[in-house]
Amino acid sequence: MTEQTTSQRISRAALHSTARLSVAPMMDWTDRHCRYFHRVLSKETLLYTEMVTAPALVRGGALHLLEYSPEEHPVALQLGGSDPKELAEATKLGAAAGYDEINLNVGCPSDRVQSGTFGAVLMKHPQLVADCIAEMQAATDVEVTVKCRLGVDDQVSEEVLPAFLETVSATGITRFTLHARKAWLKGLSPKENRDIPPLDYELVHRMKAAFPHLHLSINGGIASLDEAMPHLERGLDGVMIGRAAYHDPSRVLLDADTRVYGTDHHMTAEAAVHEMLDYIEAHVTAGGKLSQITRHMLGLFTGRPGARIWRRTLSEGAHKRGAGPELVLDAMAQMKQSLAGHAAE
Repeated sequence: MTEQTTSQRISRAALHSTARLSVAPMMDWTDRHCRYFHRVLSKETLLYTEMVTAPALVRGGALHLLEYSPEEHPVALQLGGSDPKELAEATKLGAAAGYDEINLNVGCPSDRVQSGTFGAVLMKHPQLVADCIAEMQAATDVEVTVKCRLGVDDQVSEEVLPAFLETVSATGITRFTLHARKAWLKGLSPKENRDIPPLDYELVHRMKAAFPHLHLSINGGIASLDEAMPHLERGLDGVMIGRAAYHDPSRVLLDADTRVYGTDHHMTAEAAVHEMLDYIEAHVTAGGKLSQITRHMLGLFTGRPGARIWRRTLSEGAHKRGAGPELVLDAMAQMKQSLAGHAAE
């Protein structure tokens, strides 16, 4: 843990404030390059890592999975696991790396996760979750949180969710993110589990009424700030947005600082491209591939004229040897030329 990283960790009170909006942890998507890009778009939004399993850190020694740029703060580490002692050790590693929050995944429905007895299957074992959280909290003074589903399989969410919250919050934990769907552990793929189980936003709002002392964020199916703001206005403490923030980051993140947090920071998509250039140059100079960064930037101009040219130029060229910031500028220049050509017609 570097001194710079440690000094940039935010306070718990500030963390609760910034959690008004967050970008969900998404496997293969929210890596460190994605998070850096999202931080350029919004200075305030809370960012989450991809899920990192406790066994990978503790038994596998995969500490490279904890690497990130100090500029990413506020940033939270999401852990997967079900062994309290192992999760405690992983929590120590995450805290030492300087993360602002350590989050336990109780929502992922994939077969691989189930075989490790963690993720959404833990909704069936609230006392085990409580044991895990207790050990994690004892291991650090960094805030520990939970992201969970409304229930799994044939569970009755109205019954199991309040019982789950009561059992787990008895450890002293106060922050939960509720993915407003059940998960089906058998019969649905992880992708189908993100769409097919019906959303139940009202149950999440009822949980806030039943547990007013808890900081509750809602997740699932929310695609824009226009859809997010009513949840905050009705009294929820936070909104977490996943796929929409990734595929259409401008729509979700460019106005987040002014609309959600009331600051005067406002970024444009074009300015964001220029702010990424130094980061891209450093990554490529160190031997990295341009595509490792630009794959997260393909949706920046979604819905705007020229967006297809932007995506095509980056997709076709970013994997090539020697590709760097010049290709990104060229993609933007081609987009502008296309717009000028259409205007002249």
